[in-house]
Amino acid sequence: MRLLTPPGVFRPRSDSRLLAATVAGMIRPGGRVLDLCTGSGIVAVSAALAGAGEVTAVDLSRRAVATAWLNARRNGVAVRARRGDLYAAVAGLRFDLIATNPPYLPGAEAPARGAARAWEGGPDGRRFLDRIIDGAPAHLAPGGVLLLLHSSVCGVEATLARMDAAGLRGDVAVRERGPLGPLLSARADALEERGLLAPGERDEDVVVFRAAATQGARL
Repeated sequence: MRLLTPPGVFRPRSDSRLLAATVAGMIRPGGRVLDLCTGSGIVAVSAALAGAGEVTAVDLSRRAVATAWLNARRNGVAVRARRGDLYAAVAGLRFDLIATNPPYLPGAEAPARGAARAWEGGPDGRRFLDRIIDGAPAHLAPGGVLLLLHSSVCGVEATLARMDAAGLRGDVAVRERGPLGPLLSARADALEERGLLAPGERDEDVVVFRAAATQGARL
């Protein structure tokens, strides 16, 4: 895959590549895919290359939206790129697969602009995670699946509980253990003081959650 990441657009790292590979392995031929917080468009392009019938990429950053569209063109696939605040950009639409690697770094309020919007997830890292989970049932087609990625620092059980409360049946699809990424590592002492890391802990799990609507949930 050929990706362009201009200044101001988050350059894909190992977590982005993990989600992109997970998405590619779950594509239904002709399925409708939504990539929230698309950034460079790596997940959206992977879905299109894997045979998705319709792919929509959403980001709040104008530069990211343009980059996702351009990277789709560079790879010979079609991606509809939209600017907006999460599901507001796709009001009334439903998808067979929703995939997202949202900002989840705990520590600071998400800024209104600038590159840090790509990683700052609020004090506990869940500012966007919970909104994405809560809004998913209204945008999943029957049989549709949400794939959500974040660090274990943000709380694995908290995400599973939130999915359950939203009427979603969630589990862990992929889990990879490794050293803290550079952004988390830089604020590890502060996260330890706040109880988000155990004393001396400098590893994390990068987790891809999978969730589907339970029977009787409103779709």
